[in-house]
Amino acid sequence: MDTELARTFLAVAATGNFVAAASRLHVTQSTVSARIHTLETTLGARLFHRGRNGAELTPSGKRFLRHAKHLVRTLEQALHDVGLPQGFRDVLTLSGRIALWEGFLPHWVDWMRKAAPDVSLRLEIGFESDIMQSLIEGTVDIGVMYTPTSRPGLVVEPLFDETLLLVTNDLARGWPDEGYIHIDWGPEFHAQFSDHFPDVPPPTLVANIGWLGVQQLLTYGGSGYFPQRLVRHYIDDGLLWPVPDSPQFKLPAYMVFPRDSESDSATLKRALDGLRELAQAEQS
Repeated sequence: MDTELARTFLAVAATGNFVAAASRLHVTQSTVSARIHTLETTLGARLFHRGRNGAELTPSGKRFLRHAKHLVRTLEQALHDVGLPQGFRDVLTLSGRIALWEGFLPHWVDWMRKAAPDVSLRLEIGFESDIMQSLIEGTVDIGVMYTPTSRPGLVVEPLFDETLLLVTNDLARGWPDEGYIHIDWGPEFHAQFSDHFPDVPPPTLVANIGWLGVQQLLTYGGSGYFPQRLVRHYIDDGLLWPVPDSPQFKLPAYMVFPRDSESDSATLKRALDGLRELAQAEQS
């Protein structure tokens, strides 16, 4: 299948109409319409309901969405793998949670550039479900995350424990705080938080990314639990303060990789050794 058809489908699905998709793709609306018609003919199914309010995915379109993403992603991965820059012998893809890209994973990138300068790196941000799926599909070599699931053929190895601190932009706010921002750090964090704060009402602000919560807190005030690594420099600069007498929680970070790859690939083994070395330093 022509990947331009899949890209056009994804653009229409993302924007909700053919005009916006055409603008995003820098083509005419008639080109978008022709591509979608060709795709629907090829698949033998209608992918969009067209109406005054735009284009809405049909049940068939919703089912095809995952396949279209995988098709485009696989091509991008193939182009990256095959089209290595001159002087490079291998490529490695790592995907991790955004909070782990604060300090820890950039240190690993620097470590790899020195330890394996002839390896091209593909770096991604993702959530656990997407990273795990990419590991299964083989489009990601290493996943670094907080709450992995056990899957056949994949190794889940602990790296280090994050320390989650309750911080505030103003100590006068006190605790409980109406401006508390609850970050979804996974079920283990939810359980620990509920055990220590059984009487705190449900939060009115919830975010699934720590960085997003920090930006909200710094801009408009409030409090929240964040990895110490993520807020350390804000505390040092006097922009945030730890809430006195608040409990600290542990959040384990893991790396996940295919079971047989470490013995088969010298590149992957070196990359994993680098993560282990830096994780030890993180614990000290």
